[in-house]
Amino acid sequence: MIVHNIKAISSEPEISAGEWSRTVAKYKRSSLLKGCWQVANSVLPFMGLWYLMYLASLWHWWLVLPLAVPTAGFLVRIFIIQHDCGHHSFFESRWANDALGSLCGILTCTPYHFWRRTHARHHVTSGNLNHRGQGDVGTLTVKEYLARSPLGRLRYRIYRHPLFMFFLGASYLFIVQQRFTNGVPRSWRRERMSVYATNLALVAVLGIAWFTIGLPTFLLIELPVMVLAAAAGSWLFFVQHQYEDAYWQKNATWDFTRSALEGSSYYRLPPVLQWFTGNIGFHHIHHLNCRIPNYNLAACYDAEPTLRQAVTFGLVESLKCASLKLWDEDRQRMVTFSDLPSRQAA
Repeated sequence: MIVHNIKAISSEPEISAGEWSRTVAKYKRSSLLKGCWQVANSVLPFMGLWYLMYLASLWHWWLVLPLAVPTAGFLVRIFIIQHDCGHHSFFESRWANDALGSLCGILTCTPYHFWRRTHARHHVTSGNLNHRGQGDVGTLTVKEYLARSPLGRLRYRIYRHPLFMFFLGASYLFIVQQRFTNGVPRSWRRERMSVYATNLALVAVLGIAWFTIGLPTFLLIELPVMVLAAAAGSWLFFVQHQYEDAYWQKNATWDFTRSALEGSSYYRLPPVLQWFTGNIGFHHIHHLNCRIPNYNLAACYDAEPTLRQAVTFGLVESLKCASLKLWDEDRQRMVTFSDLPSRQAA
């Protein structure tokens, strides 16, 4: 069952943005102990499973694939750690966050400082129709889609197809696109250096693999893990903002608090998946205050009754979100291609 009642509480005049901020501020405190334990229970199992995949590859390639699933799960968890470091919430020390985030970026093939800056833009523009394309999922309005040429519509349909978005496109983004600085402003020197440094580290990893286990064996193990992790991560990001009653407004009427509470979902996952995804399902709380580390999100949700009224859906219900493609400004909701008049949708 999908719950859509956060709008009632987010629009109440007595609950201001400042009050919301004060409500969740107490959960911003970072913990060195919790952070270190989370690094240990994420990175060490990932490395252990990766080595187990190597041993399995000595017997038969098909033995590697089943092990890629839990290994990818731990890589997603490592990305969540990198994500928190990017918000400077994982540790109290800014230096420690940046150092750990940069190391995680090698494992996730994601330039830490470049990703950190683009993701920060996502947080201050999420749901703003005038500032799309900054660290978010490309979304057209119905009118924009209908105004496109047949070729333009086809390109958008391909982009929004689940096979492309969660597998081909996601893998291309993490493995190929993030290796280049195309489109990165020249003034973003630290971010550009982050791309170069990550690439250099990855070349070193490939070199070590070449002279130890062999490059084909390394790729045989690493590529399935990356493809699965990229698909899972892209799905998580997609479903947290792309649902029927999502929040999209033009700049003049856009509101940060409403964007956080109405435009970010609570993805209610089974405990084991909630653990692997680092509590990122509590996404409405994360957008309300991104300085809350992932290991405090569940406690915040449990302690604050009003936050339990978020747009909520489980694993099965979330699958319906994949069919939503366009924002209908007239009906103020996400719609499918089939919702368009047949003579206009083609």
